[in-house]
Amino acid sequence: MPQATYHFPKGFLWGTATSSHQVEGSNNNNNWSAWEAEDNRIRRGHKAGLACDWWGGRWKQDFDRAAETGQNAHRLSIEWSRIQPRPDIWDEDAIDYYRQMLRGLHQRGITPMVTLHHFTDPLWLAEMGGWENDQTPAIFENYTAKIVSALKEYTNLWVTINEPNVYAVMGYFYAAFPPGKNDLKTCFPVLRNMIRAHAAAYRVIHSLQPEAKVGIALNYQSFSPARAWLPVDRWLARFLHNNFNASFTDALRKGTFKFAFQSEEIPEARNTLDYFGLNYYTRSKVSLNLANKKEYFINLSHPKDARISDTGHIANVPDGFYEAIKFARGYNLPIYITENGIEDADDDLRPEYMVSHIHQVWRAVNINWPIKGYFHWSLVDNFEWERGWTQRFGLWGLDVETQARIRRPSVDLYQAICRENGISSAMVEQYTPTLFDEMFPS
Repeated sequence: MPQATYHFPKGFLWGTATSSHQVEGSNNNNNWSAWEAEDNRIRRGHKAGLACDWWGGRWKQDFDRAAETGQNAHRLSIEWSRIQPRPDIWDEDAIDYYRQMLRGLHQRGITPMVTLHHFTDPLWLAEMGGWENDQTPAIFENYTAKIVSALKEYTNLWVTINEPNVYAVMGYFYAAFPPGKNDLKTCFPVLRNMIRAHAAAYRVIHSLQPEAKVGIALNYQSFSPARAWLPVDRWLARFLHNNFNASFTDALRKGTFKFAFQSEEIPEARNTLDYFGLNYYTRSKVSLNLANKKEYFINLSHPKDARISDTGHIANVPDGFYEAIKFARGYNLPIYITENGIEDADDDLRPEYMVSHIHQVWRAVNINWPIKGYFHWSLVDNFEWERGWTQRFGLWGLDVETQARIRRPSVDLYQAICRENGISSAMVEQYTPTLFDEMFPS
């Protein structure tokens, strides 16, 4: 039986990713807390509640778990509504709490990556029109300056905005996120203002911390035609790729924003990425469906030969991950995998998903593509937005009622990968034997 190891470069970051509203708990001043209070917004009427109780201090034990299992990095986000509960008020105690958290990461030998906006907006900003309001980029710039001034001692890795493409599409097209609109045309001004906000934040961060590395975290979804022989399916797949995957980051490279047959020059956004933050979960098959008028006659489905996650949300398609990395490589920037994972309460599919996807990262690293780190989603089960607690992405499970953490087998697998800085044949034989012959052929 072959024995070998796929090694990663020295200094590679191995971590997990979280976001404030999903893990902190007791958030009651943002648009998501208001959204959860409305009927039929969240699956089964779930609420974030205490979430993982990080605001109550349980981040300490979770950071211990991360450090004890070999992780050397963690991506977390700042809750804007805690920092600026009203337009004219800054909460210094909340800022100090985040300072304690980042200090806690350093004390455990963990490198922080900090996200400034991860889906949630302060209620007062939402009441002003949120990202539809052309004043929001300047407001975000001011918030960014406050946070970076306070926390720059503890990190130089910044994500300005997490998944702006998901924020816009889910909130303004599918109506699944606040503000719950179903108007594709509104996605354009929302994304345009997020581009302007990122560009302003990029410059203010570098003015305060010249050595900072600033990027976004883009959700890349692999789109392939359901019927490759049919021109309209091929066209739809390209259309979705160009608009969902490429439009935002192209604007940050070229200064021109093109989305859904609209275009606008935003010259201040040109060359405002120091690295490419890549989130990848799945691939979708795209086809024309004349009965689906509400979604512009587009039908999305899973590849037929892929294993599917618990609630049918994610198809295990590692090739799509390599496609995503190749797309990111086209920007000629360092790359961080800022999210990758699968919902799997029983931890049955996660080991296979994890190993096969990290192997795709190694494929890219092996040909000297500049991938600097991998952040698994997520450290512990957390509140998964409109799907509530029905999805379980954590290495550690969570009993929402008792706050008990449940160690899943994937904890041990990821620990082995982190400590080895690679994937060995022994690991694959132990945790994912069905992948052995594919990864280590005789």
